[in-house]
Amino acid sequence: MDFVFTSEHDELRQTIRKFVEDKSQEAAIRRQMSSERGYDPQVWASMAEQLGLLGLIIPEQHGGAGLGFVELGIAMEEMGRVLLCAPFFSTAVLATNALLLAANDAAQAELLPSIAAGKTIAALALNEPDRGWEVADLAMKAAADGNGWRLDGVKTFVIDGHSADVLLVVARTNEGVSLFQIRGEADGVRRELLPTLDLTRKLASITFDKARAQRIGRDGDLTKTIDKVVTLGIAALAAEQAGGAQRCLEMATEYAKTRLQFGRAIGSFQAIKHRCADMLVGAEFAKSAAYHAIFRAAENDDAELGAAAAMAKSYCSEAYFQAAADNIQVHGGMGFTWEHVAHLYFKRAKSSSLLFGDPLHHRAKLAQEIGI
Repeated sequence: MDFVFTSEHDELRQTIRKFVEDKSQEAAIRRQMSSERGYDPQVWASMAEQLGLLGLIIPEQHGGAGLGFVELGIAMEEMGRVLLCAPFFSTAVLATNALLLAANDAAQAELLPSIAAGKTIAALALNEPDRGWEVADLAMKAAADGNGWRLDGVKTFVIDGHSADVLLVVARTNEGVSLFQIRGEADGVRRELLPTLDLTRKLASITFDKARAQRIGRDGDLTKTIDKVVTLGIAALAAEQAGGAQRCLEMATEYAKTRLQFGRAIGSFQAIKHRCADMLVGAEFAKSAAYHAIFRAAENDDAELGAAAAMAKSYCSEAYFQAAADNIQVHGGMGFTWEHVAHLYFKRAKSSSLLFGDPLHHRAKLAQEIGI
């Protein structure tokens, strides 16, 4: 399969890059990551109103752009390149795909237009303490209560869960796994912002104590459907990681050209040349793996998507982390300091490599997918 970006894709990339580079400069990143909310509401509104980014994959009938996963992957790559602090991954990727694939028509009609307009932030509450990242590992149950449902249990590592207006909770019923909707401020919901290595992406622990929720999942066991939602999220995250690796390469090479030592640019030294060359190879391979996954997702190729996403997540995680580490080494002592932006990429790279499973986990999944 060829990964061919059209002229429209290139134009979209340039438009997004211009916007996010303007809105996600280092001072803005530090200001937003230090806030409890974790993002700038004005930037979020602009993403919806000016660019329509929040509704990229939302059908036009629900107020979105009706585009596909390639366009979403481009957006994730460009946002990862500048460490944009915004609940885009949680809302426009994870929650939106959960609604499109698993939710009933009424829930889609209620939530998707609001998400596309930037009026609702949604978070997918999936992972549980001491459980794996697989949907089959989940144990939280929902109990029927009259015309509604009650949720009891804890969800953790919920991306932007502390500030989400709506929580989409994956829980078990007698029929199997299903999807539930509950307001973030509802009675019986207690949200706690988790202390994390990466301050640019907020994670929360959410406790449900007989919290009344609405079942919005389609009939039957949705294990395979939620599996696909997670797989699509992994493919999008790989694109974000590829963007981060590319930016680390750019930072390192730019510095190597201008930093002088012994009267010469340090980029002329063999050790720096080799390090930058290795970063280039890693970044290019990461982009290839990520593009493979997002094009498979765009083609709705379920037979190949699982393997493509697992391969992309495994490779992009390691490539990004290595690029971020090498970027610090090229910058020398300055790269280790809080004042330099390099450490923010390093922390994002490490956090992203663990999100939805580490590289070893995904290599095991890849082996399973291809039957070895």
